Amino acid sequence: MTGHAARRAVLILSASMGAGHDAAAAELARRLCARGVDAEVADVLDLLPLRLGAALRGGYGWMMRSAPWAYELIYRAFFVPRGGPGGVSPMTALVAVRLLRLLRRRRPDEVVSAFHLAAQAAGHLRARGLLPVPSTVLLTDFAAHRLWLHPGNDRYLCPDPASARAVRAATGRPAHAHAPLVRPEFLEHPAAAPGDGVTRTVLVSAGAWGVGGVERTARILARSGRYAPVVLCGRNDELRRRLARRLGRSATALGWCADMPGLLAGAYALVDNAAGLTCREAMASGVPVVSFLPIPGHGRDGALAMARAGLSVYARDAGELLAALDRIGTPGGRERHAAAAAALFAAAPAESFFTPVVPSGLPGGSAATGPA
Repeated sequence: MTGHAARRAVLILSASMGAGHDAAAAELARRLCARGVDAEVADVLDLLPLRLGAALRGGYGWMMRSAPWAYELIYRAFFVPRGGPGGVSPMTALVAVRLLRLLRRRRPDEVVSAFHLAAQAAGHLRARGLLPVPSTVLLTDFAAHRLWLHPGNDRYLCPDPASARAVRAATGRPAHAHAPLVRPEFLEHPAAAPGDGVTRTVLVSAGAWGVGGVERTARILARSGRYAPVVLCGRNDELRRRLARRLGRSATALGWCADMPGLLAGAYALVDNAAGLTCREAMASGVPVVSFLPIPGHGRDGALAMARAGLSVYARDAGELLAALDRIGTPGGRERHAAAAAALFAAAPAESFFTPVVPSGLPGGSAATGPA
């Protein structure tokens, strides 16, 4: 991919765990290709032998649906920071060996990790001098747990200034905030505020896995008489059928939605439980976000981090949930949410950190790469 070719080449390492990592990787690749960079996305789970990647994905999905307490224990034991970045696990070492083979075949000019296992493997190789090109970590969580962090990586691109400061302090490496990586359709179709005297449509997100206490959330909203819940069940068809059977006409249960921009354009608010991709899409569309009954581990930590940054409201019980939704309809309520989201999207776009730019005042001069 390198050699005599003039185009830069970037290898983006994602993971098919839910939809957020892959969506961010795909959108970054699309933007880089539009700017003349050869961008390729690879699934780091495919680097694990003996179908361990599929087992890891399946095990996580089972825990989130059937034993979330187990994931919470694992997360608190291995993911939460305890004195700095995590060490090299056997799985990291195994991925690193196979990643090295992939890098020798692809020969990129830069590696970007959009999943924590990839960040650990790339940082490990870079620290040992086995990765001769820069290694960037594209952090997809508002709360950076320790497995995202490896001081061998050259820099970190973070979802907001607060996470960038935390990563910089933990790793000693450069960390920059960037605008969320969402498809342009979300920014092009902002949601319109509903009029007075109408039942307001509230989207309830269960993520791509279709997990969490969304049935309880839908019941709370429906019983209020003020909000019409639309539950986004992701790819969990069993959840969609169960909600349709149990909730009847009091709520709408949808499967995987291809037209999220259109759905958000008609929404009053989003009630989310994972602080992931759907939150960023809602913010791009001007839809206020309320976190309620977040999934364990990174979901809860991410929801709290979003609330601390002023990007959402964290509701701890049914009363707080309904009060938060009611405040959105008060004078200035929706505008306050929109202002916080607008500040998030005012940051430098992620692709600008990779593509060559000419410094102002030096037309035709030497190119630099991305913002300082």
